[in-house]
Amino acid sequence: MAEFDQDLPVEVVAALERGRKIEAIKLLRELRGIGLKEAKDAVDDYGPARQAGGMSVVQSGGHGGIFWLLGLLVLGAAVAWLFGAF
Repeated sequence: MAEFDQDLPVEVVAALERGRKIEAIKLLRELRGIGLKEAKDAVDDYGPARQAGGMSVVQSGGHGGIFWLLGLLVLGAAVAWLFGAF
């Protein structure tokens, strides 16, 4: 486990929360001046440590609900148009 896995910079944590793991690794490398392996290990170790506390750092999608809603609206409009045309 990396020595600073619980003390990641805010920018790195924000990238992880957006689901951008590679961006988080790049940021950590730039900010800490460490190698690729050390940065990857720190980012990898940070997720399970946060999840063990009941929190998830990386959240899935976020736009899926919007696409479902749009699809239902389009379907509803098509049905309304179809029955309105008869």
